[in-house]
Amino acid sequence: MSIIKGKIKPALPTWPMGLCHPEKWSFEKLCQVAKQLGIEAIEVVNPEDFPTLKAHGLTCALTTSHWFIKGPNNKAHWPECEAALIKSIDASAEYGFTNVITFWGFEDTTAEGGSRVSLEEGKKNLIEFYGKLAPYAAKKNVKILLEALNTRDPADWKGHPGYQGANVDDCMEVIRAVNSPGLRLLLDIYHVQIMNGDLIRRIQEFKDYIGYVQAAGVPGRYELDADQEINFPAVLRALAENGYRGYLGLEFIPIKDPMDSFAKTVEWFKA
Repeated sequence: MSIIKGKIKPALPTWPMGLCHPEKWSFEKLCQVAKQLGIEAIEVVNPEDFPTLKAHGLTCALTTSHWFIKGPNNKAHWPECEAALIKSIDASAEYGFTNVITFWGFEDTTAEGGSRVSLEEGKKNLIEFYGKLAPYAAKKNVKILLEALNTRDPADWKGHPGYQGANVDDCMEVIRAVNSPGLRLLLDIYHVQIMNGDLIRRIQEFKDYIGYVQAAGVPGRYELDADQEINFPAVLRALAENGYRGYLGLEFIPIKDPMDSFAKTVEWFKA
């Protein structure tokens, strides 16, 4: 009996390919590759690209919104975050997509017109902010997904020193306090492995709150293969056995042939 097949499906990522191979991997090219590999979704998509996605018969696994530096943990950034989230929630609802990403924000944003906020103040601000936005999203059958990002890796796009929501337990405290189906956890196993570890136990503990999953190899944020420490097939099985049904974003930065790397990773979803 198949454990994973049809229950969890892969989604191709936008930014790793645009970052590493911008001359070869346009959004149009990514859509073509998805079709070629039998993948039905792309993640981290701007609402402006929804028509292209639909033209290829693909779905958006995860919609962008505000950036991760200026987050709703700081009230100075509430207007910007709220406007970006509402725009993405409304666009996703219009196209029948259901997931919109959100971020905690940096502890210190004085350089961006904000201020320094304590962890407890940040939590309080997030609970108040999402307490208003989550019901709005839920009414439109959309989930806002809060992501924990690691602060240990100083390399660009691999870690985010200064991000206040690095501890997945802090994110879960906010999500449980808001207590709305419109706010769920974005479980990025790459970031959580670096900051917290104990992935399978956390999947079991958070199973009722996981709204979306992303993955990349640790260390390096490279391919999900035998050269990294996460036992990806075991994590996939744990997700399926604990009731996760949805897309998983393959958010790794390929250092091998991208087509071969994606094709090999997709095979894990057929078990």
